Amino acid sequence: AFAAQLDPTLEELGDIKTAVSEAVTNAIVHAYPDTLGRIVVKAKILEGNVLEISVRDWGRGIPDVEQAMQEGFSTAGQTARELGFGAGMGLPNMKKYSDEMSIDSVVGEGTTVYMTVFPGRKEEGR
Repeated sequence: AFAAQLDPTLEELGDIKTAVSEAVTNAIVHAYPDTLGRIVVKAKILEGNVLEISVRDWGRGIPDVEQAMQEGFSTAGQTARELGFGAGMGLPNMKKYSDEMSIDSVVGEGTTVYMTVFPGRKEEGR
């Protein structure tokens, strides 16, 4: 709903929802595999109709972000896989559905995923 004020297309809105959903699910499954934990989602609109979203956890962190970005790589446990999570597409999908994405992660301290979206620029041939 927050992003809707930028007047994105339905496709763009769907992409934003998917990217945020992937980020939150990833934090639940990977950051806190055996416990409950805190996840904070922040969104802000910057000058020029730019949407910036961050999803932060204080979980176990990602030892090798580059490896984690590879399709099919997952640290999800057996239970998560049995429930249909942990297919190794979370981070690649976040990247696919946002215009820019970066990750800050420290093992034992947590992870923050930053996603930037430029609604309306697909039509402009970005």
